[in-house]
Amino acid sequence: MVSILYAFIVLIPIQLMGNVYRISRLTTWEIDTVNMLIAAIIIVDVIGGTILLLLLTRKWLGDRKANFWTVILWIPYFVLFTYLIASLFPITYGGDAPNPVTGLIALGGLIVYPVYILILNFLGFTTKNKKLNPA
Repeated sequence: MVSILYAFIVLIPIQLMGNVYRISRLTTWEIDTVNMLIAAIIIVDVIGGTILLLLLTRKWLGDRKANFWTVILWIPYFVLFTYLIASLFPITYGGDAPNPVTGLIALGGLIVYPVYILILNFLGFTTKNKKLNPA
């Protein structure tokens, strides 16, 4: 379940960045408005997701070293969810295609994301041990 949440945390910003033109066309909002809204959603997603996953990692996974498997296990869920969204909501209008730079930003984020998960798991692992052993 934690791996599914990790996949959703990265899926939401990537899908929003890739669908800026579609959101603008369907809502008739200006591109700047859509970009500012998406930036706000991404900030809330990152901050809220970090807090939520840190708490869930401590509660559900505990101090087991097996929780570090989530560094890899989010990838199949991310691929599955991306495939489902692309299949259910294909880009049929050429003007909705994202900029090439969006793909580079997404790739950069996906490369750094396992390090982020590793840091969250390490923080959840060490803070749980400090609370149990105060000495």
